[in-house]
Amino acid sequence: MAKIYSKTGDKGSTSLVAGRRLSKAHIRIAAYGSVDELNAHIGLLTDLDKNGDWNAFLHSVQNELFVVGSQLANDDEKMKEHLPNLSPTMIADLEREIDKYTAILPELKHFILPGGHQAVSQAHVARTVCRRAEREIIKLSETEEIDNQIIIILNRLSDYLFVLSRFIAFVNKIPEKIWQGLH
Repeated sequence: MAKIYSKTGDKGSTSLVAGRRLSKAHIRIAAYGSVDELNAHIGLLTDLDKNGDWNAFLHSVQNELFVVGSQLANDDEKMKEHLPNLSPTMIADLEREIDKYTAILPELKHFILPGGHQAVSQAHVARTVCRRAEREIIKLSETEEIDNQIIIILNRLSDYLFVLSRFIAFVNKIPEKIWQGLH
């Protein structure tokens, strides 16, 4: 049986897909680490509300995030042809889901605070991790070539997660927590 630990990272470095070693503090590692964290948060969201009709879509999002992670974990042009491709429809799929829920939800007139239900809060946690991953990938793209579709996917996904948080509250008849502003 193969061991899960290799001890190769004990000195603070890790390997990319093609074998090049980078510091675990490198922005590339932070970027795909945040995508991995986002994927875990989405998994928890699906576990908190197993009856949600959004779970099948979130599963496809999780699969896409694995593809995003594999793209970010690679910096070798030759290796790209051996990696899975980003879904050509994911951006349109996210927009369709956003529009579907927005058409049902009451008009947004206030800032919304996370909370009211564990699944609502978890959707917000996933949204904020998604925004961090997006920022890290944008930072990485300032020095290295990154497929712009990855940035667009994460931008739409954070919007989707916000709308989903509202929709989960709506279908569960949970009042939205409205920000009261400064007093």
